[in-house]
Amino acid sequence: MSVAADTVAGMTKEQDWPEVRDAVREFALGLPGAVEEFPWGECVIKVNKKIFVFLGAEDGSHPPAVTVKLTEEDAHAHALSMPGARPAGYGLGKSGWVRVPLDGEGAPRAPLLCDWAEESYRVVAPKRLVAELDASVPPAGPSGEGAE
Repeated sequence: MSVAADTVAGMTKEQDWPEVRDAVREFALGLPGAVEEFPWGECVIKVNKKIFVFLGAEDGSHPPAVTVKLTEEDAHAHALSMPGARPAGYGLGKSGWVRVPLDGEGAPRAPLLCDWAEESYRVVAPKRLVAELDASVPPAGPSGEGAE
């Protein structure tokens, strides 16, 4: 079970996309070894000098979106089924990167985007940091809740 899976992930007709973006940013920065950088004037979250989440420009120069690397077939297909989602540009889509818009009807909510950010992290992060993440997640109880 993923770290972000403890909430219901779905879609909503309208949501405050800056809040969703901020939630994904905070979640991603909470992962072991994650850092924020601003190449090309865009916010990205990296681990071990490798990007695992693109959060885009904050100045409104581009439509709001989150881009993540999803190599697990079901998650990749689910992300691409979101309204306006598409393989990422610059040839990144061939490696599993998906750009998911944050605005508009049917945009995914933060918990689902956080699940995808975690999957992207797991694909990009060194095994020792993934092991650190796994060690920090309490085991799921019978109701799906973590142990206390």
